[in-house]
Amino acid sequence: MSEIQRIAIVGTGVIGTGWALRYLANGYEVSAWDPVPGFGKRLQEDCERHWSVMERTGLASGASLSRLHIAGSMAEACAEADWVQESAPENLTIKRSLHQQIESCCAGETILASSSSGLLPSEIQSALRHPERFIIAHPFNPVYLLPLVELVPGQQTDDRVVVRAKSFQASMNMHPLVVRKEIEGYLSDRLQEALWREILHLVNDGIATTEELDDAIVYGPGLRWALMGTCLTFHLAGGEGGMRHMLEQFGPALKLPWTKLEAPELNEQLIEAMVEGTAKQADGRSIATLESLRDDCLIEIMRALKKYEVGAGKLLKKSSD
Repeated sequence: MSEIQRIAIVGTGVIGTGWALRYLANGYEVSAWDPVPGFGKRLQEDCERHWSVMERTGLASGASLSRLHIAGSMAEACAEADWVQESAPENLTIKRSLHQQIESCCAGETILASSSSGLLPSEIQSALRHPERFIIAHPFNPVYLLPLVELVPGQQTDDRVVVRAKSFQASMNMHPLVVRKEIEGYLSDRLQEALWREILHLVNDGIATTEELDDAIVYGPGLRWALMGTCLTFHLAGGEGGMRHMLEQFGPALKLPWTKLEAPELNEQLIEAMVEGTAKQADGRSIATLESLRDDCLIEIMRALKKYEVGAGKLLKKSSD
């Protein structure tokens, strides 16, 4: 385990809860706080409900739900923390204010991490007295299973903080991907956003339903993406000539008007189409039921990849050795 021992969670929604489970499963002490009344009971219930998933993926020595502490205030949660994980709404004003408050509650060596999915770290840290200890640690839902975390330092982030953050996340069997050049949306969300915008256009134009578009991923490229990203997949598409031949053969198609990267207007008609489409796909199944299905499938996929030591399976193999 890294030098970091005590974790504070500020914000206990879906992402904050996922982080709590990830930290607890790795044997850390976790103190959580949220301004929402009654958050503690819900957080404990959610952690208990998902704990069997953590047991299936493997618990670190000393991992226990008893290490989750419900704090009565932000100051109480952060007072002894070595790492504070903020998972508040994606709003620059809120995050800047929160980190100012968090900073005043913490010791000088505490790392302040935000789960932001696209805000620039330099804009958040500019309000701090000690901006050098701030970093973005952007996870992916469900945080307790998916290993990717994008670490995005701001202009004033100390290089030593980046090193500590990377070591800490790796110690939890995460895959810390350092985003070397600060950019809105970071890396993964920019890729997902391009696909998401095209989906909205196709639904908006009446070309396909949400189910048909999900099928277009699930039965095709989605299976490849679990073990190879788009670039390596397209390298294979070029045959023995690799990426060079692929670009020579399919490059001209890039000039064709196949995609619309600018998002369509999110009007009521489009919103209803998306809501009705996904409700039909859910087919009466609750969020909890769908979460369980998702988690079960992800675990089995990672176990399959473990045999070949690729993607998330490589991390699973490493943790079991």
